[in-house]
Amino acid sequence: MGAKCCKGKEKYPHLFSPIRIGNIRLKNRIIAAPTSPSMITTEGHFTPEMTAYLEEKAKGGVAVVTYGESIVHSATGKSHNKQLQLDSFGVKQGMAQTARAIHNAGAYANIQLSHGGKYGGLVSVGGDQDGCEVAYGPSHEMTPAGEVQEMPKELILEIVESYKTGAKLCKDCGFDMVQVHAAHGWLFSQFLSPVMNQRTDEFGGSLENRARFLMMALDAVREGVGPRFPIEIRISGDDLTDVGLGLEDCVKVAKMVEDKVDLFNVSCGNHEDPAMFCRTHPSAFFKRGVNVYLAAEIKKNVSKPVACVGSLNDPAQMEEIIATGQADIVEIGRALLADPYLAKKALEGNAEDITPCLRCYECFGETSKSETVKCTVNPTMGQQYPEKTRKQTADTKKRVLIAGGGPAGMEAAITAALRGHDVTLVEKSGELGGNLHPAGAAYFKEDIRKLCKALISRVEKAGVKVVLNTEVTPEYVETFDPDALFVAIGSNELRPPIKGMDLPHVIMAIDAELHPEKLGKKVAIMGGGLVGGEAAVSFHHEGKECSIIEMKSKIAGEVNSFYRGGLMPEIEKAATCYADTKVKEIVPEGVLCEKDGKEFVIEADSVVCALGFRAPYDKVDALCDKVDEYYIIGDCKNVGQIYHATNQAYYAAMRL
Repeated sequence: MGAKCCKGKEKYPHLFSPIRIGNIRLKNRIIAAPTSPSMITTEGHFTPEMTAYLEEKAKGGVAVVTYGESIVHSATGKSHNKQLQLDSFGVKQGMAQTARAIHNAGAYANIQLSHGGKYGGLVSVGGDQDGCEVAYGPSHEMTPAGEVQEMPKELILEIVESYKTGAKLCKDCGFDMVQVHAAHGWLFSQFLSPVMNQRTDEFGGSLENRARFLMMALDAVREGVGPRFPIEIRISGDDLTDVGLGLEDCVKVAKMVEDKVDLFNVSCGNHEDPAMFCRTHPSAFFKRGVNVYLAAEIKKNVSKPVACVGSLNDPAQMEEIIATGQADIVEIGRALLADPYLAKKALEGNAEDITPCLRCYECFGETSKSETVKCTVNPTMGQQYPEKTRKQTADTKKRVLIAGGGPAGMEAAITAALRGHDVTLVEKSGELGGNLHPAGAAYFKEDIRKLCKALISRVEKAGVKVVLNTEVTPEYVETFDPDALFVAIGSNELRPPIKGMDLPHVIMAIDAELHPEKLGKKVAIMGGGLVGGEAAVSFHHEGKECSIIEMKSKIAGEVNSFYRGGLMPEIEKAATCYADTKVKEIVPEGVLCEKDGKEFVIEADSVVCALGFRAPYDKVDALCDKVDEYYIIGDCKNVGQIYHATNQAYYAAMRL
């Protein structure tokens, strides 16, 4: 029988069975879905950072690593500020080096061929500058973002040729597959649309005519790469919009192109429709695998292998999908940013150690903000290039004391212990986790609960000594006498001097999140930031009638736009929102407020105070004064998000 079977192959036999796609044999059924953070030069070339980002996914054990949205015709199709441009002089070197890096790390290299269609000349979600001169779509239209010109037939033929040229270039540079993007509202999706496509020539009218451009491009790609070279196509199972195709027509498209492709990747929605973005890339308010049913329906109607997507990150669910015939392959995007080693951990039987993706969209948000990528729960995401040369073990073993067992304290303890230090973690409460417990209390926050459990397990496995029910005081530090001190004591909830704060129906946000049973039927939440907004969604789910009172003009205004896009519809369903509203006083019957010079009472049985947190700088300074080497991390440094805690903790521990 050969080598002993890995635990994961016994537990997930279908997930870790091989499959042949064209002329390649995949070692398992996991593909790194196409992603394309903006670590690209302004000329449209790969950077070493992008190569290292893709390489790590291959190291993590997936069968195929896919780079997303390489543009075949950059004069008309570049929809984002910085994208890989296959027709840019000098692009080959970085592509070849990237393909080699993926191969050398153990995976096949795949690359997505794309064109933004009309978004090449309009402002898109990912492109607000350096766009194409003219926006070309299937038909002329006036949009809020600008005018769209009907794409001339001569340009259609030129773009078809560019698919051939681009595909051949990818193959010449060592890529093993290409994926043609025909979903998410880009070029081919626009031509397939019965609403956007109002042409009267051979590229408009019937579905067959509207699919003609795509069919010609697929034939051109085949001509460019030759027989048996794997061609994957990303299609929608349902555009889920009034302007797109429904499931029935998507099935027809799949049947039409079946003999031209080797693998279907079935997605849905429209990248440029804000209401749809959080379904195309499912938010925490959707169940895991929400879009898999679309792949299952396509699979019933075609004989070629079908891959599914849908914010999957649990190997057990992936196994069930394949075992029950819903799909042949799973493709994973954000989950591999949270934990690039997901496949390897599953294969080795360590699925409980997989770092869960929180679906917080910080990865998308950072790409838009700084043209890099980061992850809330993975401090090395986007830093793979410098990490390759970082020394992992410490030169000198130190005796380390960590004050505080929240996410920052645990991450620091794990990292320092793995580097060879003698680490003691002291937590004043009876359990590790800190604010991950209230943050993970809501029904849609299961992944934070999983993160907390994984970190606690890693603390134990790393050999960290844990002391609970003990507060680290200056005297404790003196007695312990550490070589280095990490201060991770968290923050305190703000309890402002509002008249009536001492009334019995007032409850602080953390207490309310952990114990919603303490709340009455009508709940007024003071503070409409992320904590208050998510609390309203959670309390509404528990059957409460909620109101949010916020001084600023926007609810959850500090949240990245991608997460906020999914959160706000939930808040609007869950609560009556009072923006630009000041709390004057808490009264027995609720909250006395003022807006536009007028006072009114919001009735409430319970009043939740969610007005933010403040770092205890006096306590931090008192602890730091007792040692020469100290590191301040997490909320006690500056109140922030989970990302700030894990990132600060990891890199501080790496400096030890």
